[in-house]
Amino acid sequence: MWLHAHSITMEHTSDTVYEGKMIGETSYPQRATQYTELDLGIAKIDFYDAQNRVVHEVKKSNKVEEAHLAQVKYYLYLLKQIGISDATAIIEYPKLRSRQEVAALTDEDIQTIEKTLADIQAIVQQDACPPRIKKTFCRSCSYFDFCWSKEGEWANE
Repeated sequence: MWLHAHSITMEHTSDTVYEGKMIGETSYPQRATQYTELDLGIAKIDFYDAQNRVVHEVKKSNKVEEAHLAQVKYYLYLLKQIGISDATAIIEYPKLRSRQEVAALTDEDIQTIEKTLADIQAIVQQDACPPRIKKTFCRSCSYFDFCWSKEGEWANE
């Protein structure tokens, strides 16, 4: 997060990001003509059904994750900031052939998002990048090579 906020981006080199983009485009090819891509400045919603106020988020993952829910709730929060307060979302998992419906934001959701945004702000305002963490999801992160470029370091920590 700190790296991205300081204009050190790696997504353009990531096979994982590319694969996710391809799954989104090929799983629902009719979406581009039915729904709008919505650029909110800080985030881009690939598929937004403006008529029904529904965010559609496609995930390449073969499991449902809490981070996916947090992402679409953040999108709903951004929509609320521009006056669309009753939007909902659908997270679609083509590999699982399933979908998860996400209701409109609650007051508790808004409080959680705003606390998270404050925490993020505190991190990105630090002068130096925080130390790396060792998590299983690091292996699929587009920054993996950046953070773990020293040969064998992952196995030794």
